[in-house]
Amino acid sequence: MSYLNERNLTMLVDFYELTMSNGYFLNGMKDRITQFDMFFRDNPDNGGYAIIAGIEQLAEYLDNLHFSDEDIEYLRGRGFCEEFLQYLADFKFECDVWCVREGTPIFPHEPIVTVRGPAIQAQLVETMLLLTINHQSLIATKANRIARAAGGRAIMEFGSRRAQGFDGAVYGARAAYIGGCAGTACVLTDRKFGVPALGTMAHSWVQMFDTELDAFCAYAKAYPQDCTLLVDTYNVLKSGVPNAIEAFKREVLPRGFRPKGIRIDSGDITYLSKKARKMLDEAGFEDVAIVASNSLDEYIIRDMLSQGAKVDSFGVGERLITASSNPVFGGVYKLCAVEKNGKMEPKIKISENPAKITTPGAKKLWRFYDNETGKAMADLITLEDETVENGKPYELFDPDVTWKRKTFDNFTAKPLLEPLFVKGKCVYDYPSIEEIKKYCSEQIDTLWDEVLRFENPHNYYVDLSQKLWDVKNEMISAMKK
Repeated sequence: MSYLNERNLTMLVDFYELTMSNGYFLNGMKDRITQFDMFFRDNPDNGGYAIIAGIEQLAEYLDNLHFSDEDIEYLRGRGFCEEFLQYLADFKFECDVWCVREGTPIFPHEPIVTVRGPAIQAQLVETMLLLTINHQSLIATKANRIARAAGGRAIMEFGSRRAQGFDGAVYGARAAYIGGCAGTACVLTDRKFGVPALGTMAHSWVQMFDTELDAFCAYAKAYPQDCTLLVDTYNVLKSGVPNAIEAFKREVLPRGFRPKGIRIDSGDITYLSKKARKMLDEAGFEDVAIVASNSLDEYIIRDMLSQGAKVDSFGVGERLITASSNPVFGGVYKLCAVEKNGKMEPKIKISENPAKITTPGAKKLWRFYDNETGKAMADLITLEDETVENGKPYELFDPDVTWKRKTFDNFTAKPLLEPLFVKGKCVYDYPSIEEIKKYCSEQIDTLWDEVLRFENPHNYYVDLSQKLWDVKNEMISAMKK
């Protein structure tokens, strides 16, 4: 049994999902086929991209949907009709679900999860779907930004104690690994998902002994094959590094091992790492790594390295696991079509805020790759019945500034939405965490550097097909009339 399904989370819904569902039931609409899209409006941290994560947990949740006797008894006292409660007691998920593959870079306003099925079923899954994808996509995106700032140096996720609850710690660590971290301090995430658990000691270990040198020697004796010592409990340069060097000589080398590293968790780490590097090198420990931690993020890491910090890897905690600079991934779930006379009829939400006007209809999502460079050039949203033929010129245009047009000819267009459920049956192949992480890294490499930069990134285009654009604008015009 999966970690998620050790608990039945079917009742993790907003109350209005149930009131609307009861209303659909009373109005004879429970079996009316509807289609909803999940999309988001803005990239986290004003960045150029996001990364989708949490698909595995979404599949597990949907595969385990059922209302227990206790759930029904609770709802019986909340004003729902008895026939609706019996429907819930016999509930069986029957929807089709498509999603973008976990680990893929994603962009605003494109459908990343689509659900088609009976109105009540498609409505009831909204809360958990958004919760799952929003949270893990946020953390995966933040982790990738931090990993890229480190320039190939390992990032360890150290944020469990500062996470927003225990699920935030466990699933956040999973998402961070997908985004590019080398491992996590969270042992449960290692046990459940195979994300490598990493860590050495805390300051309390050093304080527990009469002297810092005694603490270091005791640790080195216990773990000579994997010895990394925390050197900032008292004074990094006057005692921490010298005592670490002495402990390495006394307890690690005689046992036939090489020490792994030292960790600095406070102070001016850029300055301290330079001095520590020199001290280690002069003592014959050129191969000993320096690990830095202490409220780091992508901007601090970038600045440290640009100033010449001699740091080989980083432990990043609260600012990663909470994505503190932008702690909300604004994914939304909107109705886009309703079946009428055997066909999916487009639906649209109009708003005074143009960014909140939805794109109607049952849709496909395509990514255009340049055949020469392999780079992603743009994404295209089409109606469900449209096909993009590789090898034939295709004109893309900005859906907001329509005179901005470009014709592509030497490209490969790949559909991004893949089946997750077919008529309620899970068809997800559950790739390993290592496969997802590797795929994510490969897909990030298809993005141009201009899209990946932190400040003022290039706007990656998400365009509409001419046919879809016409449908959307005709509906907007009709609504205005």
